[in-house]
Amino acid sequence: MISEAQFQEELQIIIANAIREDIGDGDHSSLACIPSSAKGKAKLLVKDEGIIAGIAFAKMVFAYVDQDLKIETLIQDGAKVTHGDIAFYVEGSSQSILKAERLVLNAMQRMSAIATKTNYFVSLLEGTGTKILDTRKTTPGLRAPEKWAVKIGGGENHRFALYDMIMLKDNHIDFAGGITKAIAKTQHYLTTTNRDLKIIVEARDLKEVAEILESKGVYRILLDNFSYEDTRKAVAMIGNSCLTESSGGINEKTIREYAKCGVDYISSGALTHSVYNMDLSLKAV
Repeated sequence: MISEAQFQEELQIIIANAIREDIGDGDHSSLACIPSSAKGKAKLLVKDEGIIAGIAFAKMVFAYVDQDLKIETLIQDGAKVTHGDIAFYVEGSSQSILKAERLVLNAMQRMSAIATKTNYFVSLLEGTGTKILDTRKTTPGLRAPEKWAVKIGGGENHRFALYDMIMLKDNHIDFAGGITKAIAKTQHYLTTTNRDLKIIVEARDLKEVAEILESKGVYRILLDNFSYEDTRKAVAMIGNSCLTESSGGINEKTIREYAKCGVDYISSGALTHSVYNMDLSLKAV
């Protein structure tokens, strides 16, 4: 997985690019009618229900725009919120608050939606021992805050990107000439390049599970689009040889049944690609 320093760098890149995209050569709406010396105060108003996420990210945005802005935090990331709650107050330059407003809201609305959905999936897995994972199915350019939101909601992050873990999926396997060859070539690559990366291999059926188990050094087997029955059989076959993960169209109606099959993880792209933004507003006070 990526380091905390790399993660923080990703966040700063996202903030810088988003501000560049939104501000351009100036926020002319504010410049036209608000003096540069004007001071103001605004509140982050919750107009929905769920798990709040992105408060720490909002602080990073405000600090990037104007180090002199002051934040009074009333609710922390991961807390349950309801309509009418106030998450924080921000005070300082009125122009600076308005420059940061849209990025703060866009990010927090989406992050809160992801955290809320993740938290719901976590609740469905309660008592099973199975953990929920996100995927790389994130909004281009916003992966870091979206994966952060999954953690805030109680889920776990899969690999961050293509560079921090090996994942041999169906196309890799077919292009490489089969499972055994794909694993062998991968292990040789890691040795010759002196890289310490975990290897996940996707299986499409029980026969492929058996073939994967013949190779040593696989960290996790991904059981893709398996039935409940075949998932149970696969888990029994794998035993303690490596970790197990179920994926492929798993939703709130099926997730617990897959967990009861005994897998260690369930991954769901829906955590990040199928959410409805939480309704939040930044209002002057």
